[in-house]
Amino acid sequence: MAIHAIKGAFLALFFILAVSAFAQQQPHFDKEPLVIQTASGRMLNFTVEIAASNEQRQYGLMFRKEMAEDAGMIFDFGQPRRVTMWMENTILPLDMLFIDSGGTIRHIKENAVPYSRAIIDSMGEVKYVVELNAGVVRKFEIKVGDKVASATVTKKK
Repeated sequence: MAIHAIKGAFLALFFILAVSAFAQQQPHFDKEPLVIQTASGRMLNFTVEIAASNEQRQYGLMFRKEMAEDAGMIFDFGQPRRVTMWMENTILPLDMLFIDSGGTIRHIKENAVPYSRAIIDSMGEVKYVVELNAGVVRKFEIKVGDKVASATVTKKK
């Protein structure tokens, strides 16, 4: 019985070290300015990190303990498709904007719950997802139909 307890302790330690090592190996993210134009004409300026590769999209904002109020991340999926996201290993509560290839917000998920495995669905085809600090959507009255512009959104493919 003692051998099983020791094996279990070693497995737990290995798992903790593996998760810590994974958290330390954050991929590099380039940054770019991003503007959201609301229906009322308000221009909201953010600086977002770009998650364009599979590795970057899978890692996203996991393990981040803080993010500037005017910061976020844009996920570029390359082609329009139905997208699902989740918050596992994500410490920060987030607002998610699901954006079509023309830069129009098609769906919004406010206050995504940290560490949740619940699936967050784009509810239709989108090409981009922008993650911002939770509360930004409500604070600035961002709505479905508002426009998003950045170098990533406006580039030709």
